[in-house]
Amino acid sequence: MGRASATNNAALGLAALGVVYGDIGTSPLYAFKVAVQAAGGGAQAAIGVASLILWSLLLVVSLKYAVLIMRADNRGEGGVVAMLALLGVHDAKPGTRQAALLILGLLGAALLYGDGAITPAISVLSAVEGLELDAPHLAPLVLPITVVILITLFVVQAKGTGFIGRIFGPIMLVWFGAIALLGLMGIMRDPAVLAALSPGQAIGFLIHAPLGVGFAVLGAVFLAVTGGEAMYADMGHFGRFPIRLAWFAVALPALVLNYLGQAALIATHPAALANPFYGLAPAWAHYPLVVFATAATVIASQAIISGVFSLTQQSIQLGFLPRLFIRHTAADQEGQVYLPLANWTLAIATLTAALVFRSSDALAGAYGIAVSGLMAISTFLAALIARRWGYNLGLITLVNGAFSILDLVFFSANAIKLTEGGWFPLLIAGVLAFLMLTWRTGVALVENARAHLRADEAVFLSELATAAPCRTDGIGAFLSASRTGIPLSLTHYIRHSRSLQQRVILVSVGTVEKPHVLDEERAEFVELSKDVQRVILHFGFMEHFDIPAGLATTGLFDDGELKQISYYIGRETVIADARIKGMAHWRERLFVSMQRNTAPNGSSFCIPSMQLVEIGTEVRI
Repeated sequence: MGRASATNNAALGLAALGVVYGDIGTSPLYAFKVAVQAAGGGAQAAIGVASLILWSLLLVVSLKYAVLIMRADNRGEGGVVAMLALLGVHDAKPGTRQAALLILGLLGAALLYGDGAITPAISVLSAVEGLELDAPHLAPLVLPITVVILITLFVVQAKGTGFIGRIFGPIMLVWFGAIALLGLMGIMRDPAVLAALSPGQAIGFLIHAPLGVGFAVLGAVFLAVTGGEAMYADMGHFGRFPIRLAWFAVALPALVLNYLGQAALIATHPAALANPFYGLAPAWAHYPLVVFATAATVIASQAIISGVFSLTQQSIQLGFLPRLFIRHTAADQEGQVYLPLANWTLAIATLTAALVFRSSDALAGAYGIAVSGLMAISTFLAALIARRWGYNLGLITLVNGAFSILDLVFFSANAIKLTEGGWFPLLIAGVLAFLMLTWRTGVALVENARAHLRADEAVFLSELATAAPCRTDGIGAFLSASRTGIPLSLTHYIRHSRSLQQRVILVSVGTVEKPHVLDEERAEFVELSKDVQRVILHFGFMEHFDIPAGLATTGLFDDGELKQISYYIGRETVIADARIKGMAHWRERLFVSMQRNTAPNGSSFCIPSMQLVEIGTEVRI
């Protein structure tokens, strides 16, 4: 049993290399070069920067994320949305402390989208730029080649990642082996670079560097740790131990060796600063290495794109975004989903970044500020979770306070790049956070309007015999956003048909504060009368709302009845009425536009189209 468990952990760790560490694993392509250039070049700068990068990897990624933050899991799931669920703020009332935390968490989630727009562009650009080393005349082709690769990457998303997912891990294992070997070759040129392993080199560099230079270098050094947050966000896919195993056994040693190798190369050949990563390889290996690096950056880009899909799905489930069309791309992998709107919106943002900034050096100015903000928010939320779980307040203040200071230093260092391009991911994050809050507030206004229109249960049941004198065979399931009152679709149906099925089920759906729900915990019942029941279905925030499957777990219906249920759902026309107090009128109109472009309710709830009946209703906000 122990051997089987070890084999499984090794296999999951290998898979994690491809999905979790693709981003941070390709950082050596650009991070060290940009940081040393910010420091002004030279042997001492190279050693100081290498020390800063190594200790950032140890403190931020190894200690904060791998050891501490990954403890804040929601039944194995991680990420900002999981943190919000752990804190129980997804249904917070406006104006409360919980609502403030919700807004902070939504901002953190939006920052990940900003990161997602930059990562593919800077990763692929930095790889293709290796062509310029041996063939400067190919420089004009770098951007067109990058654009073609990026377009291809987003086009193939519709096919799903399952068909290439199995080879991600092995490719990245070879990649980490290759960059480790290149680093060793560099270290052998100048073993004195091992002095960078001492934190004194990092501290000494910052003390002696002018303040402006120090901040610029820290902003560039942070590029080496971007991607570290993925180990927490993707924890649910692989598990805590395999992710830690892959980091400490493979990724971290390879990165340390490569950064030391680049420092040794610059210390002995200052002219190599133009592209120290490719400079580590012998001339004959440059073109193969460009191809290999491009493949690695595509994998890194795929990982962030898949992460955006997962985050979008979770946000929809928790009511932070409108229902979008979601297609599962693998029958045996629930987490593999494709969202066309999210895919092409991200594609436009990524291609815009590549075309506007045109080089990895220029994109470095835009990269980092979103991730540093997300890391600072994650540290703060983790402290609240630790306190909620009963950890000592003094210990939380000491540990999370120290990491918060480190996060704020990095965020401040990246903030000075705001005018250089840092505005780009912040603009994306700001727009998305605003849309999330607009959607959430609009949904609350619609639900408030519905509540005033719904019939009281007792009154409805007492008048049912008169209102619907004709009772027909079959089962009618009426979907309701509320767990109380009578759905508008039911009262409208009776008003127009003067009839009703013999058996009526009022179905409500809700998301709970955990990723998955067991079948035996899926449903709860309320008996309103002998022929009217209320069924409340619970789904985890990582699950897809599947109402027929949820009803199947109740034991109330046999297979034949499940296939004959008629599902009634309200097709609402929301009208922004300036006379009704709510959001600003223009925001209400924006919400109405978002609401009208949501995915059809039936497909969102996995209801077969042949069993679905939509009933039009009008709601004013």
